[in-house]
Amino acid sequence: MSTSSDDPAGPAADLDRHLDAAYATIMAALVERGETLHFTDVAASLGVAVEDGRTLVHRLMELTPGWTHPGTDWIASFPPFNAQPTQYRISIDGQHGWFGQ
Repeated sequence: MSTSSDDPAGPAADLDRHLDAAYATIMAALVERGETLHFTDVAASLGVAVEDGRTLVHRLMELTPGWTHPGTDWIASFPPFNAQPTQYRISIDGQHGWFGQ
């Protein structure tokens, strides 16, 4: 997808159309499993190329207060959740297992 586009704004604009779906996919996995997704999982869920999945994850990190673990593509924090334990414990529907930023 990122190598060709019919959009006059170019491939980046074409890929940006998937940002909402990428956000929802990552958030749903966090709520359901208490784990973040790797960019390869995001790509598979959205039916895009693996490299596009990586680009989407990093683009989301630029647009939100989330971040990847330094020097990696692993999501460390995706607001309001944190993939690493913190002093901020979160319960959803009475279940414990999440941490906040």
